[in-house]
Amino acid sequence: MTEKPWLAHYPPEVPHTLSYPSMPVQEYLTHAYEKFPDKVAIHFLGKDITYHELYDSSKRFANYLQTLGIKKGDRVSIMLPNCPQAVISFYGVLYAGGVVVMTNPLYTEREIAYQMNDSGAKAIVSLDILFPRISKVVKETKLENVIITGIKDYLPFPKNLVYPMVQKKQYGMTVKVEHRGINHLFTEIMKVASTEVATTPFDFEEDLALLQYTGGTTGSPKGVMLTHKNLISNATMCDSWLYKGMNGEETIMGIIPLFHVYGLTTVLILSVMQGNRMVLLPKFEPETALKTINKQKPTLFPGAPTLYIGLMNHPDIGKYDLSSIEACLSGSAPLPADVQEKFEKITGGKLVEGYGLTETSPVTHSNLLWGERVKGSIGMPYPDTDCKIFLPGTTDPVPNGQIGEIAIKGPQVMKGYWKRPEDTAATIVDGWLLTGDLGYMNDEGFFFIVDRKKDMIIAGGFNIYPREIEEVLYEHEAVQECVVAGVPDAYRGETVKAYIVQKEGYNVSEEEFNTYCREHLASFKVPRIYEFRKELPKTAVGKILRRSLVDEEIAKQDEAVPS
Repeated sequence: MTEKPWLAHYPPEVPHTLSYPSMPVQEYLTHAYEKFPDKVAIHFLGKDITYHELYDSSKRFANYLQTLGIKKGDRVSIMLPNCPQAVISFYGVLYAGGVVVMTNPLYTEREIAYQMNDSGAKAIVSLDILFPRISKVVKETKLENVIITGIKDYLPFPKNLVYPMVQKKQYGMTVKVEHRGINHLFTEIMKVASTEVATTPFDFEEDLALLQYTGGTTGSPKGVMLTHKNLISNATMCDSWLYKGMNGEETIMGIIPLFHVYGLTTVLILSVMQGNRMVLLPKFEPETALKTINKQKPTLFPGAPTLYIGLMNHPDIGKYDLSSIEACLSGSAPLPADVQEKFEKITGGKLVEGYGLTETSPVTHSNLLWGERVKGSIGMPYPDTDCKIFLPGTTDPVPNGQIGEIAIKGPQVMKGYWKRPEDTAATIVDGWLLTGDLGYMNDEGFFFIVDRKKDMIIAGGFNIYPREIEEVLYEHEAVQECVVAGVPDAYRGETVKAYIVQKEGYNVSEEEFNTYCREHLASFKVPRIYEFRKELPKTAVGKILRRSLVDEEIAKQDEAVPS
């Protein structure tokens, strides 16, 4: 069996191995500022921020953090949507020598308290509308300082004057925070702080840049320790894959959340590394996104299937010019072939599926944007990334074509889980990261995901993989979104249930879907239950929450049992 057979399919422009500069992540901003001081780094809802302004603001933020007592290795939470303050805070924390803790702005009070306590964060940067949530839990945590900003702070005139009224109407609240005690205003920091920052010693291999918490679908969320080396390695790999790109000339669409490591690497870090312009939107609204693409002409658009599906199904998509889009890497969930084909036809660009995990910074595999790609495959490993398929529960490789657990080795693999040595030892074995995903490699070196190990359905003794059924459903003309899950069944152990969102104008019955599935699937794989919904629960990055649907089903069954 050939070692790394995928390398034979690499185009000449992509090297088999890369060199990684031994420097902290924030140095890329320093270099971009020195090379492109007057170039626009961020476009945000009509406002442009140059690399000079981004660098200056990040240094001021770092200086202020140091005056607050933030030292090397201290954790600082950033709880912001995609906005200039998120970028400034990220680089500011790193310039100060701190470790960034990205926090989802949708978190509840309980979730905020858990993450602040687990990470030991000393400060948090957040939106004004989230301040009431933070205020209720701050005394339960080690937070010493709360830095507050608002969307209006970086809007152009007159949007900055109008936005508070929009916010009051949308959220039913106006929050006023005073700059005193442990509370600080971002706008005041930019006025009073200096750009002088005390330097700290640096270790490329060992120093953490980021604590990124996993979704917590199995137990409490775990903090993934990502070093400067991890993040720089992965961004460099992404850069090599985009070999037709012109550094300094691209515009990257930033809809995917920056508080998710996928958005952080492929939008924020990669954009600054290349000296490109990033166009940020604080949340995904299809019409706003279409208008922005039409006007700002992004060339690169990292995303998730739900984003592309949302755009394609907008009734007015024909009114907008999306032809600027040249390359899209889809992650966080399987990319249906039908979605890929339709999006490429609409834009004229390339949309390919990639694969990765929070624990790998995150990207490990991708199909080629301008080369051979295989339908249904996640593609091949990135440069310097090794991948094997192990017999589940072991580190014994299985033959090509046989299903097993996907294992990853490479410079983007995490240092480990924060304060969880046992979990780290169970996940990184003999240098291999055991992903928990089931898949196989063909003889050519292309990899295929079958499913998450924990999502596999065992019904009547058969192993059933939801992804296979979802692919069939997505080929039906009426299906906009779907997810398949195994729900408890007294007789079969589990049974297959399909949750479907139908496209506007369609009303296909359960019987019709059942007939369709029986034409394309073995009988034991055909869903026994269909549920039609207007929408499906998702994470902020657009990944459908299969587990929450299963939990919902279990709760319904429990309620139905007489006490």
